[in-house]
Amino acid sequence: MIKEFHTQSVEETEMIGRELAGSLDKEKPCFIAMYGDLGVGKTAFVRGLASVLAPTARVKSPTYTVVNKYEGDSIPLYHLDVYRINDEDELYSIGFDDYVNTGICVVEWSENIPESIPKDAIKVSIEKEGENFEKRKITVEVKG
Repeated sequence: MIKEFHTQSVEETEMIGRELAGSLDKEKPCFIAMYGDLGVGKTAFVRGLASVLAPTARVKSPTYTVVNKYEGDSIPLYHLDVYRINDEDELYSIGFDDYVNTGICVVEWSENIPESIPKDAIKVSIEKEGENFEKRKITVEVKG
């Protein structure tokens, strides 16, 4: 199933993240692969997810730390930024398998790790829309 959303503010982008979080089984690991250019709102979307899955989390981009862990009610929410990951070996050296198998794993810059994305991953693409700096098109693809 593919859903397309159009947002006009950061708050609306966060709201779409909250909606997706509300549809997840909060006790079962899952993988959310995020795609989009620099500054399109991937971290804002994750803030929306986290507001439901790990409400006490203070979400910030994990650009330099690669992974942030937020404690959820049942399982952790892992927020990864693989922008600086150069190959599959480097990815697995950060414990990637552990994150994928034990929590809800949200990965920014998934285009950098195409071979490591699970087949049942939820795919979220965000792109700027038009000349208005705030407008976004968000596409969410859920398998099954």
